[in-house]
Amino acid sequence: MHNIRIGKAELKAFAQYSKTDKTKATIQIINSFVPFVGIWILMYFSLDYSYWLTFGLGLINSFFLVRIFIIQHDCGHRTFLDNSKARTVIGYICSLFSTIPYHYWAKSHHLHHSHNGQLEMRDIGDINTLTVNEYKSLNRTGKFKYRLYRSFLVMFFLGPIYYVLIHNRLPSISMDVFKNEKWRLWLNNLVLLTIFLLLGYFLGWAKFFTTHLTIIVMFSVIAIWFFYVQHQHEEAYKQWKDKWDYLTAALRGSTYYKVPRMFNWLTGNIGIHHIHHLNPSIPNYNLKKALHENQWVNQYVTILTFWESLKLASNKLWDESQQRMITFGEYKRLEKLGLV
Repeated sequence: MHNIRIGKAELKAFAQYSKTDKTKATIQIINSFVPFVGIWILMYFSLDYSYWLTFGLGLINSFFLVRIFIIQHDCGHRTFLDNSKARTVIGYICSLFSTIPYHYWAKSHHLHHSHNGQLEMRDIGDINTLTVNEYKSLNRTGKFKYRLYRSFLVMFFLGPIYYVLIHNRLPSISMDVFKNEKWRLWLNNLVLLTIFLLLGYFLGWAKFFTTHLTIIVMFSVIAIWFFYVQHQHEEAYKQWKDKWDYLTAALRGSTYYKVPRMFNWLTGNIGIHHIHHLNPSIPNYNLKKALHENQWVNQYVTILTFWESLKLASNKLWDESQQRMITFGEYKRLEKLGLV
């Protein structure tokens, strides 16, 4: 597979969309936080009538939390607003809603962008994916563990909950650049714990945690599903460092998730992921314009609708010989033919 080559003028054209807009940013803050808080209050009182009503409202509100998280995500990319202090304050406030630590997560996410698809960096900011040869070399227990990890229940339900509620509480990255971030992570944990304890005390432990955890659980599932679709598609891009190319990783390694307009709005245009990886400094509210005015870029990208994306759940292993994701069923067939 050849690396993508695009002219400097074409790439430079994307810089114009990096310009932030205070009005658009303010409107997004309002139309994300106000509905979230309003629906949260409705959920809280709906518990007196039916949890199913609470659950339905929670499903809607989890998308507004995704929208809030995208604001946090943009602030972590040093975009959304020009003012760095305002970005930090807004991003940190967003993190108290999403429960995903602002500074620590932003730094790990920067590593994801700068090493997207690089096989040496699969354990940071990415979904761990074994190559066919790595899976083959595992013993029976190792294969069972990996199959369990990649199972539908773990990957799309238990895993997201663990990632948001537990993984993001722990300073698990041992790289030197994260040394100064650890205290911020512990401070964030303390702030979150204090807020939750106060709200639980004044609003009632059962009602508060039932309301908030309903949203957080569904938010985690939606967030991980989008991330999975964006980087685990069949024609993805995964290479060892000596062969890795940033531009090819940005375009072939990311999808254009073409969801309905309403869901695109609720998820902060993050489905336009190829352009986001091409230039992470473009704020989410400019991504649609960047896409509309640069349709040529789609020729290099895997475009997926929601229904098409469902089949990606069966992708389990990276086949280096074919340069694509394969299922466990495909692996077994290759094994029987003696091709692995």
